[in-house]
Amino acid sequence: MQGGLPGTALAGLSASDDAGSVIITEAGNDDDVACSYIWLMSTATEAPRVGELLREWRRRRNLSQLSLASESAVSTRYLSFIETGRARPSRQMVTHLAERLEVPLRERNALLLAAGYAPTFTHRSLDDPSMQPVRDAIDRFLDAHEPFPALVVDRRWDMVAANRAVRVFTDGAAEELLQPPANVFRIALHPGGMAPRILNLAEWSGVLMTRLRRQAAVTGDPEIDALYEELRQYPGVELAPPNKATQADPMLLHHFKLASGEHELSLFSTVTTFGTATDITLAELSIEAFYPADDATRAVLLNSSPSTIAAAFPGPALHRSVARSGRAHSLWSGSSG
Repeated sequence: MQGGLPGTALAGLSASDDAGSVIITEAGNDDDVACSYIWLMSTATEAPRVGELLREWRRRRNLSQLSLASESAVSTRYLSFIETGRARPSRQMVTHLAERLEVPLRERNALLLAAGYAPTFTHRSLDDPSMQPVRDAIDRFLDAHEPFPALVVDRRWDMVAANRAVRVFTDGAAEELLQPPANVFRIALHPGGMAPRILNLAEWSGVLMTRLRRQAAVTGDPEIDALYEELRQYPGVELAPPNKATQADPMLLHHFKLASGEHELSLFSTVTTFGTATDITLAELSIEAFYPADDATRAVLLNSSPSTIAAAFPGPALHRSVARSGRAHSLWSGSSG
């Protein structure tokens, strides 16, 4: 057989669970004499051990073994043994170290699985009946915030829900950017999205890219890394906002300036999270609410009811519903779900 041992043909493949190895059995015929070969190989794709993952999180947090051991009330020797695989931590110890390292809930489950334990944290869909109080709360927030824009995103910054006032942002954006899953950073910075209407694109893109870079560093999420690499290629995007400290009249916070028809809107935003969430979906949700940064913007938005905003910015009706039994919050139509 070309490319293999002389006179052999692949006969079988099996795996050894306890040794973490693969046993490949080959059998063939050479001058009518049967022969077989058994190869013992270590797996090249073996899953990371819990110690390796903990060491990775410790380094991501810029902590020495001594610092983490002191904060966790364990000996440096024992922590070293865990990281090198010489000691198997208990479920309680894995959870304890993950809390000290501020590991996200999704990755805490991965740590437990790597240690041989069942995951602790649930990962329910927003459509789950148990999520009804959360859906209702989000809907009430989005409704109450009108006529100012507000939206809900997941960990990848994909749109989960929005109120009708968000249509002032999506005016003129390419339809393909608005198809689910619509990514709010991509909509904001893509040349076919909001970028041509953002009057301070260098500053605002720097704010968004800094936020994304920090999230990538904290979470180690490869999807966030990929999004960051994509966005940095867009024309006009800066990786950090300009230094305002040297200006004669430094701002209290960064403003988002947007051309909207004949008006120039100036807004700032706040981000709300579920601080006590024990479910992965809830822990990864964020509500970003925009507020007018000056009286002129306030007057424009207060004089624009959701219905007049819808009339001013017509477009395809892509619904992003939070509560199936309640109103579906749409980027464009604001109709009932």
